[in-house]
Amino acid sequence: MPVNFRSLLRDSLGAVILGLAVVWLTTGGTSNPLYANLITWSPKWLDVRTFFLSIVLEAIPFVLLGVFFSAFIQTFVTEEQVRRWTPKNPFIALPFAGLLGVLFPVCECAIIPVVRRLIQKGMPLHVGIVFLLAGPIVNPIVLTSTYTAFTRQPDMAMYRAISALIVAFVIGILVLVFVKKNPLRLGMETEIRHEARHLEASRGKLSATFSHAVDEFFDMGKFLLFGALISALLQVFVSRETMLGIGQTPLSSHLVMMGMAYILSLCSEADAFIAASFANTFQSSSLLAFLVFGPMMDLKTTLLLFHSFRFGFVVKLILAVTITVLVVTLWMPV
Repeated sequence: MPVNFRSLLRDSLGAVILGLAVVWLTTGGTSNPLYANLITWSPKWLDVRTFFLSIVLEAIPFVLLGVFFSAFIQTFVTEEQVRRWTPKNPFIALPFAGLLGVLFPVCECAIIPVVRRLIQKGMPLHVGIVFLLAGPIVNPIVLTSTYTAFTRQPDMAMYRAISALIVAFVIGILVLVFVKKNPLRLGMETEIRHEARHLEASRGKLSATFSHAVDEFFDMGKFLLFGALISALLQVFVSRETMLGIGQTPLSSHLVMMGMAYILSLCSEADAFIAASFANTFQSSSLLAFLVFGPMMDLKTTLLLFHSFRFGFVVKLILAVTITVLVVTLWMPV
């Protein structure tokens, strides 16, 4: 396969810069003059470091789960098996995709590499997108944490699951009707197939699985770190009071909570407890918008999507998810 030196140089330079930033954030201390001067100038940089580490440490275990599951699919699951398991009727395939989220409890940190592999293996795009959107919400762990967080409003978990499935089904139908070409990023599908043939020809399946997992982790990990860094900066330097001041009407409060979900980039297993802390400030439907939109589309997920899918497809997906979540949660009688 020919080497794209421009892409290689860009990725390498970005990895070096991000690596230096991560080292500085994780090991910097007052003995470091640059770090000490920055803290003197603004103590908020200590909070940036704390938020960054909390996001990364929360997400890394689930990313590892996702890349190993993705590597397992790549090595042991054939294209023929994926096609045979997926229902032929495109509309019957929608609830099948929703059921996958219940059977395979992976959060939004882990699901993108899994869906990317399944689509590459032959899963219809609209089925993969439904799994991508609904999976991080309808899995039993997330719904249990939501029920626990909203002890005074236990039906919030039910509304969360129903809303997520409605949004995912709507987006799935839109993808089925309007997207005719494979939106995997240019060269991504060929690259995945080439790696699979090379590794499985030279090594056993178990060794190939671990090799796939390592490559996938470093491939996706740099975008996770960058997303965590941007999210930490926004959380520290954009005050919550500013957002609260904007959310005075039903529409604006929904948009504010969705914006907060996007910026905070919380893992879906933990976001319900953050949402519950706003119960006395925002109406229940706004909290529902937070709980549905965040796992579907947050900052770190956006970067991972741009890495895996074509730019135009991701932009349209973000717009469609945003509008659909807004409409559904405004309509839902929470």
